[in-house]
Amino acid sequence: MNNRTNIEKRAIQAAEAALHQQQYVCPIDIFVGMGLLQPIQVQEWLRGKIPYLEQVIQGDISKISFAMECFRKWAREKNLKPLKIIYLIRTKGPKKEAQFSKSGDLSIEEAYSIHYISPTLSEKKRQQLQEKLEKPPELISHIITSDSQCSTCKTTLLKGS
Repeated sequence: MNNRTNIEKRAIQAAEAALHQQQYVCPIDIFVGMGLLQPIQVQEWLRGKIPYLEQVIQGDISKISFAMECFRKWAREKNLKPLKIIYLIRTKGPKKEAQFSKSGDLSIEEAYSIHYISPTLSEKKRQQLQEKLEKPPELISHIITSDSQCSTCKTTLLKGS
């Protein structure tokens, strides 16, 4: 099986799994499902700690673009309804939209922000889903009570920080 066929198969498998589990699917679900992106990285991006999501997606831009192309084709074939979601970064201060690509190009940003919804979802549930998805993540702070190390990035955390 060549590389492009493998990418297409993995993208579709991730899409099917996400749609089955939550009645919608988005590009982030595809990359997480393919193992190209970790959920913790998505959380850090939504907290403003990662400037744009493509920075942490594993693989070059051609692999990412091809996976997106396969996903969009699959969604059209399934007659899923597109729904644009605005991703907001949770920061102190004014609301700020999260950036997906390094360039910030509007067409690329829009492609990443489209969620595909099951056609069986009622209009009311669709509206509730949109409200839930557009809610920025909660701002969380921790006080370090003893010197330790981050289990994810291995950064040293000093007591009192």
